[in-house]
Amino acid sequence: MPRNSSTWVDIRIHLVVVVGLLLVIMIYNKYVAFIGLILLIALFVYGRERCNDRQQELEYYYKNVIKNINELSNYAIDKLPVAILVVGSDGRLKWCNEELARWLGKKPTIGTSIHNFWEKIIIESIWGKDGEYVFQAEDKFYRVKHRPIFNVDDVDGLMVFYITDVTTIEKLKTEKILSKTVFSYIQIDNYDEVLQGLNEAQRTVVLVEINKCLNEWIGSVGAFVRRISDDLYIAIMDRRALDKTLNDKFDVLDKVRAIHAANKFPVTLSMGVAVGDGLILSQLSENAKAGLDLALGRGGDQVAAQIDGKMQFYGGKSKAVEKHTRVKARVVAHALYEIIENSDMVLIMGHHNEDFDSLGSAIGVAKMARYLEKEVHIVLSDMNEGVDKFIELTKDNPDYEGLFVLASEVNSIMPMNAILFVVDTHIPDMTAAPSLLDRVDNVIVIDHHRRSENFIVSPLLIYIEPSSSSTSELVTELLMYFSDDVDLSKMDATALYAGIVVDTKNFAVQTGVRTFDAAAYLRRSGADPAVVRHLFRMDYESTRAKARALSRAEFLKGGLIVTSCPENTPNAQVTAAQIADAMLRIEDVRMSLVLFQLDGGIGISARSTGEINVQVIMEQFGGGGHQNVAGAQVNDVELEELKRQVVERSVNYIEESDHNESNFATRS
Repeated sequence: MPRNSSTWVDIRIHLVVVVGLLLVIMIYNKYVAFIGLILLIALFVYGRERCNDRQQELEYYYKNVIKNINELSNYAIDKLPVAILVVGSDGRLKWCNEELARWLGKKPTIGTSIHNFWEKIIIESIWGKDGEYVFQAEDKFYRVKHRPIFNVDDVDGLMVFYITDVTTIEKLKTEKILSKTVFSYIQIDNYDEVLQGLNEAQRTVVLVEINKCLNEWIGSVGAFVRRISDDLYIAIMDRRALDKTLNDKFDVLDKVRAIHAANKFPVTLSMGVAVGDGLILSQLSENAKAGLDLALGRGGDQVAAQIDGKMQFYGGKSKAVEKHTRVKARVVAHALYEIIENSDMVLIMGHHNEDFDSLGSAIGVAKMARYLEKEVHIVLSDMNEGVDKFIELTKDNPDYEGLFVLASEVNSIMPMNAILFVVDTHIPDMTAAPSLLDRVDNVIVIDHHRRSENFIVSPLLIYIEPSSSSTSELVTELLMYFSDDVDLSKMDATALYAGIVVDTKNFAVQTGVRTFDAAAYLRRSGADPAVVRHLFRMDYESTRAKARALSRAEFLKGGLIVTSCPENTPNAQVTAAQIADAMLRIEDVRMSLVLFQLDGGIGISARSTGEINVQVIMEQFGGGGHQNVAGAQVNDVELEELKRQVVERSVNYIEESDHNESNFATRS
């Protein structure tokens, strides 16, 4: 019979009810009540026998199944194809099943560190947590599911690891990744300059050498390349071939650069590479084309590879080649004329904490707007001492009345049908008033810095020439073609001239034929070198700070020299740039770094002789610039810690560059 007390209560209640009903029936009909009693007795007997049978079945289950559950559990633990380990906080084995012994060929001794047989298994970082991960040991992959066990017998916690061999699955995943399609555009970025002045035979020899070099490279990685125009190729490969190329740091750039035409111009390539999960060929083509545009915008001779949504850069060792033709400048100048003429207001801004290149180029663009009689304003951030000096010189000049506005006042301007020029930068967060970018739809970018991945969204027109010495040089050329009737005032010409002087270090760095042509045009327009010298003069405190910084400079291996400006250095950004330039003139120095305090962060000013691409190093800290002039600003880091980081990365970059150059020279 059932042994549950609640069941017995239910049965008794049912019996009482039935008996009560039988007694009621007996009052009216004894025969019917007697028949009901017989049926009740029969049902009671049947129910008791049925319950006895079920009780016997349950007792049999208890005796033959449940009593063997421990044996069944132990059998499952040992025979399942899963290794089970109990590990202490010290990483030593407390218990394991027989499957682990079968995997290792022998059962490990209790107390052995599991790192002795699985070196890459992770313990410390996941201790006390539920989760799973995959690790590799030799040619096998294992998935680990881990769970903590509460303290046992005063032991400081245990972890149980359930380990499964997932080698087949992981190899399939790897094979899928390695078989992804990679699309790339390859362009000879100085095609016209290399072939200029060559006869047909010499041109053929150069192109044959380039094609041979590309075919050898493509053949070595098992890819496909096809020339689609005079200076443009497409290449298709898989991820396996790309990984091999990445491992070689795209040394094909060095091999092609070793090709020289009769005019002694080295050949340089730029590439845009794209690979992504789930992208069709048309999307890969668009991403690769965008990468090629980015590589060209950064000066060429480099690769911009978009790999799984992240842009990576390789190369960039050569200086951007100066374009001998001004066709592009003429076309852009005519386009600007039409754009400004069809607008009602022109706003101009450079980068925050403006220098003279930013200010000079802004004044040059303002001259275009004033020539077409448009309302124009130059938006300035917190002005430094040099900019203050220039503003002081123009305060009584009616041409400059109402021209300059501070970024804090820009919200009072209601730009209707306005054009916004961004000069000497293309990074949104570095502009004098980033909020303007959201308020003005039509934005024009004029810059000479190598293009970074962080770019102003959807500008109306882009004019970036990394080969130019300065943005002031670019704007001066645009003024030459803007209109024959443009007449620069003395202050306009002086501002543009100062911008060229400051970025070329007085015509000593990044100067070409077009630089001197622009300077000559400005001198003819009345640019006054005496005023420029006045603007660049340093005060006594800045001179003392410069001397103290130079006195504590450290000369490190690889030709790197580093120092920092004293605290409270006046006009620290300009002073740091001057210190970096001064240190570059020291014997055997190839790269200089100067760190300085800024409001809310630390600034870095980097310079090189051209052998080292400081732009690549500064990009690692959120900055950018040119190959030999770059900088960055870092927040929430102490100066000494940032100094340690930037020195470490600079030394590693120099050593890697020297090693690659040495290997290439050896192979050549």
